[in-house]
Amino acid sequence: MPPSDDTEDLLRELRPQVLGALVRRFGDFAAAEDALQEALVAAATHWPTDGVPDNPRGWLIQVAHRRMTDAIRADAARRNREAIAAGRDPTLVPDIATPDRDDTLTLFFLCCHPALPPAGAIALTLRAVGGLTTAEIARAFLLPEATMAQRITRAKKRVAALDRPFAVPGSGQWHDRLGAVLHVLYLIFTEGHASTSGPEVRRADLSTEAIRLTRAIHRQLPDDPEVTGLLALMLLTDAHRAARTGPRGELVPLAEQDRRLWDREAITEGVRLTTVAIGHGLTGPYRIQAAIAVLHAQAASTEDTDWDGILALYRLLARVAPNPLVTLNLGVATAMAHGPAAGLDLIAAHEDQLSGTHRLAAVRAHLHEMAGDTTSAVADYTTAANTTPSTAERDYLTLRAARLRDHGRAH
Repeated sequence: MPPSDDTEDLLRELRPQVLGALVRRFGDFAAAEDALQEALVAAATHWPTDGVPDNPRGWLIQVAHRRMTDAIRADAARRNREAIAAGRDPTLVPDIATPDRDDTLTLFFLCCHPALPPAGAIALTLRAVGGLTTAEIARAFLLPEATMAQRITRAKKRVAALDRPFAVPGSGQWHDRLGAVLHVLYLIFTEGHASTSGPEVRRADLSTEAIRLTRAIHRQLPDDPEVTGLLALMLLTDAHRAARTGPRGELVPLAEQDRRLWDREAITEGVRLTTVAIGHGLTGPYRIQAAIAVLHAQAASTEDTDWDGILALYRLLARVAPNPLVTLNLGVATAMAHGPAAGLDLIAAHEDQLSGTHRLAAVRAHLHEMAGDTTSAVADYTTAANTTPSTAERDYLTLRAARLRDHGRAH
């Protein structure tokens, strides 16, 4: 009997927690992943018929722990690693019998090792702990999947060569890893809010978990403006979720959303947190993005939006944290403030760094539509629809092209 959706959701939720316990106990990332995979297969096989155990996390840890112990005993080289692991400071070894311990956030910090380049640490963490596929991570970085796979493999090899790579950092080392961890959480949230593949517009499991973990960091670091800014950004963005899909699950763009469906409680909290964060200055990317989200949240409609303010903030963001997606958003903000021709000119000036993603064609199509150039808009919408891996986005782009084509024939 195949596992139910509820069981699959539970296993997905428990995966990073179990992996964290195993890695901290044995210090061998690759072996922990293999043992965890076997435990997940065992759970998917037995739980549908035997029922979910009272302590599913403990069950998975015990099964994976036995797999690793058996492998260590069977292999002379691993017997040596077992001896090393047994000699570690016992305060670093989690209590496997404790059901409420959540190692997810700790594992994020452990994976973001300072010996790794930031891009490698972030990619490894997203793949091993964040629940994203290599393809999803590649799209987040606007890189080919093969390139991202090589980056993750290199990061794993680098970690394997380190002495005690998953030892708990000293008190001063946690903060050195904070930036990479925040980036990981941001990308997980982004993939959950706007899924880059599959039939669904969003993956609530990812966005909800990212918010939960960011709240956990905020409780520990309430005065850190970037932590506060990231939490605010997530809440303000997630507030749109009920308005982002239509009655048949179709994607609804921001300009067409029923803003009465936005979560005002989340917006209120997000605005309050943003106010606190930007009180420290608009010098961090999450604070700037939260400030942009506030201007969207406070507008009654697209027409009433403070586009000049948003444009100024995107220009600032492009200086603080430049990347191709920021450039695309800057192009849209420029178009909304100064007309579509200005937006198209800005994007054209940076087209070399924007190629390789369907988002370029989608944004260009939108701006051509704003300019009344139906032929170019249809062509770019069609290109974007043919290259996006997201079913929901493909359907939206295809429908947009068809409506414009029909409108052109009618005139």
